[in-house]
Amino acid sequence: MTTPALSPAQDLRRVIGLAGGIALIVGITIGGGIFRKPPTIAGLVPNPLVIMGLWTAFGLISVCGALAVAELSSMLPRAGGVYVFLREAYGDAAAFVFGWLYVLVTTPTAVAALATVFAEFLLNLLGMPVASSTVQAIAIAAIITLTGANVLGARVGAAVSEVTTLVKVTALAAIILGAFLFGNGSLSNFTQHGIVERGGLARAVASVFWTYDGWIAVSMIAGEVVAPERLMKRIIIIGMLVIVTLMMPVSVMALQKEAIARTVMTEIAGPAAGVAILLAIMTSVFGALNGNLLAKPRVAYAMARDGLTFSFLGKIHPRWSTPWAALLIQGVVAIVMVLVLKDFDTLTTYFVVVEWAALIFAVGAVFVLRRKMATAPRPYHTPGYPWVPLFFVVGTVVGVSAIVWGELQVGNFSPIYGLGIALAGFPVHQLWKRLKRSP
Repeated sequence: MTTPALSPAQDLRRVIGLAGGIALIVGITIGGGIFRKPPTIAGLVPNPLVIMGLWTAFGLISVCGALAVAELSSMLPRAGGVYVFLREAYGDAAAFVFGWLYVLVTTPTAVAALATVFAEFLLNLLGMPVASSTVQAIAIAAIITLTGANVLGARVGAAVSEVTTLVKVTALAAIILGAFLFGNGSLSNFTQHGIVERGGLARAVASVFWTYDGWIAVSMIAGEVVAPERLMKRIIIIGMLVIVTLMMPVSVMALQKEAIARTVMTEIAGPAAGVAILLAIMTSVFGALNGNLLAKPRVAYAMARDGLTFSFLGKIHPRWSTPWAALLIQGVVAIVMVLVLKDFDTLTTYFVVVEWAALIFAVGAVFVLRRKMATAPRPYHTPGYPWVPLFFVVGTVVGVSAIVWGELQVGNFSPIYGLGIALAGFPVHQLWKRLKRSP
């Protein structure tokens, strides 16, 4: 079920190189999560060794998934990423449901969550009260600004990601070096712990998933990467190595329920350094928000080009060669999410269960396509196949199941609602096919 090739005049321009691609995967993944979620995790799991175990386990799971996606991206380097993999492996229905989720659940909630945490950090920096209405106004303004920037072209969006990623990597390096070279930490902190309850441990998995999420989004801009058969595997592998290298030390430091990054830098270099690091964190979140708005609307665009959703979502701007209609629609739905799901943790929990459940099938597409497209050119092969993708699938099934169970224990049904929307996509797909057949 290979999608017919589009002419250069009809398709998106290939303008993203190695540096831009790496900046996107690092920028999307290292966003608000690493700065916002550790205190939440520490509150749910009062044991530093268990926290380190969670970060290590799911970091390894994420790397295994990324290695499998690198094979799929180099083999099928088209706009839409996971959507393309699912369509080739499982058919139109599965691809439609994934696109349905991306339009209604995963992209809007990811964008809304990042915009919300950006607003929280900005108010914190200004010393203003974090009022709900103010947070919503700032979040909506950020979404509108970056949606407009990405309509102007993928090169503009990639350039924003390159700058913000450079700032965030520098900031993380400063936090890590400052804490370990000049801080007053002690190994005894790792032996001080409270009782870890199963419900808290299960709910903490959602925060870890959210923090690592984002690496998959780079596959969605494969249709705009220069020489994707050669570069996609490099972008994904180098990007994941940078992500894990930077995230692990920061997660180790975040063992108390406070704004760890600003606290560390204030104690080491004074209030001015604390303000500077908070500005860098805000830049990091802003970059992740930009990366999500750049990459993820490509799913709706790819669906429209394949006739699986409204054709106007596949429109390309005549001057800037961007899927402007898909970008605008995703921005509008994200604003609705900001207004409806106001709490940051509710937004992220609603998001991660659906997103990572879909990733199980996306990475599983490696097994299907190894048989279904056995003779297709594969510029890159997943190392350790089949054990590497299998480890991702099993680990993610366990993680998603734990999150759902943990949230149900505290009466949070948002993961169930998200999964319900996912299942509703199948009858909607049947209805769409009937509408397409009718005069």
